Amino acid sequence: MTAIEPGRVVAVVGAGTMGQGIAQVALVSGHFVRLYDAVPGRAEQAAAAIVARLGRLVDKGRLDAAARDAAEARLRPAAALAELADAALVVEAVLERLSVKRELFAALQEIVSDDCLLATNTSSLSVTAVAGALREPGRFVGMHFFNPPPLLPLVEVVSGFATDETAAERAYATARAWGKTPVRSADTPGFIVNRVARPFYAEALRVYEERAADPATIDAVLRECGGFRMGPFELTDLIGQDVNEAVTRSVWESFFQDPKFTPSLAQRRLVESGRLGRKSGQGWFAYGEGAAAAEPHTAAPEAAPVSVVVQGELFAAAALPDLIEEAGIGVVRKDDAVSGHPGWIELSDGTRLFLADGSAADDAGMPVIHFDLALDYREATRIALAPAAGVDAAALREAVGLFQALGKRVSVIGDIPGMIVARTVAMLVDFALEAASREVATEEDIDTAMRLGVNYPRGPVDWGGKLGAWWVAGTLQALHEEYPTGRYACSQALRRLAAAQEGYAS
Repeated sequence: MTAIEPGRVVAVVGAGTMGQGIAQVALVSGHFVRLYDAVPGRAEQAAAAIVARLGRLVDKGRLDAAARDAAEARLRPAAALAELADAALVVEAVLERLSVKRELFAALQEIVSDDCLLATNTSSLSVTAVAGALREPGRFVGMHFFNPPPLLPLVEVVSGFATDETAAERAYATARAWGKTPVRSADTPGFIVNRVARPFYAEALRVYEERAADPATIDAVLRECGGFRMGPFELTDLIGQDVNEAVTRSVWESFFQDPKFTPSLAQRRLVESGRLGRKSGQGWFAYGEGAAAAEPHTAAPEAAPVSVVVQGELFAAAALPDLIEEAGIGVVRKDDAVSGHPGWIELSDGTRLFLADGSAADDAGMPVIHFDLALDYREATRIALAPAAGVDAAALREAVGLFQALGKRVSVIGDIPGMIVARTVAMLVDFALEAASREVATEEDIDTAMRLGVNYPRGPVDWGGKLGAWWVAGTLQALHEEYPTGRYACSQALRRLAAAQEGYAS
């Protein structure tokens, strides 16, 4: 199926931020654009704003002046829906309210031609439900752009229950022709990104609610150890706490209050207090002139040990022994740990350092310190440590000094099962595998969506493959035993994959 040809009319209904961005993308791709908004005068204001942005692109050398002038000539505000009659594609970006969208498309079907492709930019509503008002729902599809559309490459092309395959293919081809990276998604709550991404926010909020760490420290660990571009607290402040909480609640309710998607009471209270993030001047953090940046907890400098013992395999943390030796610390390597089970790093007093595995350090019944999962232990600039209650203060200082000798900042957090990065990544992998198994999208499209839509450092399916499904399943099983609510129960897809891998202990 070919894309909608340049030179044909693309109509955008809704002249807010998203509508303007989608209109700009269509314009620079060579389409005539009709921009309509129900509020009188708003389409004209939006058109002027688009032209101004194109002018700034010319000033920066990113757009030719002649191309800008041609695009401006192809842009026309519409005073009434009837002016969209010649559109080959209509993209809606109006209020996220089902009744409003259904009413709009019921009106549009009486105006546009029978071969006009109809698309919604909804991020949280059912594409199937929006199309329910149409006589011919087969030509209706979701085209979910990410904000800001001119800059972010991802477009989720969503097929509703009645969407014709030819319509989805045409929307996909058009998005690609516009220079975007489209992915195909079934009509599931949250589609790909907003479904799979829920644990990134939820697990951070859980760590905070259990008072294992403060928001600034959680953000720093996920950025500097996990490799994420932004931490969940600063990101939700940017998105808007009300917006993020509403999406979480919508997905949870759409999944019939599945405990895996349970919203956070702490975030609900933040929204109720009016602390919505950057737009209100206060969210998890303070903003505005004179506001001090929140600092993560970072341990004071400590002396490194002279030597350590590395017992058995460290699996995902296998790079650490070499890094320790490169730092000038002696490493005695022993291979007599139980095959298939994780090894540990042993300090001078016998305290053992284990990679976070979903259990609490206290569960070991001996002096144990957990260290968090890193995207790349060589590149990570921060490590979190979680000591059991019985760990001697001197041993904790020695553990801090060990990682500081590797060039890492160290955050000591409370003894919470799964720590911060490990539990977050394990849940992301499980959500991604479950979505793929239910044919929400292919594994490749899921990884693409999470990398491009929310800037994850690695696609969760790929990440799970590198960690080993047995490790992910073991981590979630341990978390499930700590919190037997169903929130951390492994999906069948993960169980099957883990059981097939050597080293998985059921």
